Amino acid sequence: MSSHKSSISNQEPIWIRYILISVVLVFLTLMLIVPLISIFAEAFRSGWALYITALTEPDALAAIKLTLLTAAIVVPLNAVIGIAMAWLITRYDFRGKQLFTTLLDLPFAVSPVVAGLMFVLLFGANSVMGGWLEAHGMQVIFAVPGIVLATLFVTFPFVAREIIPLMQSQGDQEEQAALILGASAWQLFWRITLPNIKWALLYGLILTNARAMGEFGAVSIVSGHIRGLTNTVPLQVEILYNEYNFVGAFAAASLLAFLALLTLILQHLLNYLQERKNRLSLHRVEEIE
Repeated sequence: MSSHKSSISNQEPIWIRYILISVVLVFLTLMLIVPLISIFAEAFRSGWALYITALTEPDALAAIKLTLLTAAIVVPLNAVIGIAMAWLITRYDFRGKQLFTTLLDLPFAVSPVVAGLMFVLLFGANSVMGGWLEAHGMQVIFAVPGIVLATLFVTFPFVAREIIPLMQSQGDQEEQAALILGASAWQLFWRITLPNIKWALLYGLILTNARAMGEFGAVSIVSGHIRGLTNTVPLQVEILYNEYNFVGAFAAASLLAFLALLTLILQHLLNYLQERKNRLSLHRVEEIE
């Protein structure tokens, strides 16, 4: 495959290669690099002191704490749900399996705003379920539980979608061998399944965390925009920008931009470690042969 690609590239005129590279670089510069730099430049334009002040005022701290709390709840839940879904799809055959696999991508197809409205209809004060919960002292909409549910809905495919292809390619030979040797279900999971999927799981969790902290549409519908209570960092950015508090808005936005950069770095690191592991495994196989 690599020799085929190299032969194609050698047959192409060199000016085509340079044009394609230039177009890609210009696009990335205008659409990604320049906006990212402008966010940090605007955030620090008034000085470091005002930047820190904008991030430490009570409403901003409440938004940061709520964002971290939501991610801390959603990410572990996604790990459990994602592994369970991947195990069900790759290890069992059942009627409706294809439909179940298709529904797994529903959060990707449905607008986050529509997802938020669905939870309002289900758990709002005027709904049967929401009215019953509020009568028993449990509020979902315009409270933390609603934010967690909406965020969980838009993020739950990430882990499963990273694990499923890997588990399908690996097969279940090792797990079957462990069962024959007398391993329990718990030993099977911790010693065979989890080590085999750990890189894909970490990759999915990183994507889940980034989306959970940056989610706006669904959370905006179910939160109610209550200052200091139900505003996450993305909602805080919108409120501050609409109030012409550009220092505060861009300071909060810089946190989300930093999260995006950190996500890219972690993704690159995981890809590097996975490729290194694959190279070492291939090298060992070649030595044995």
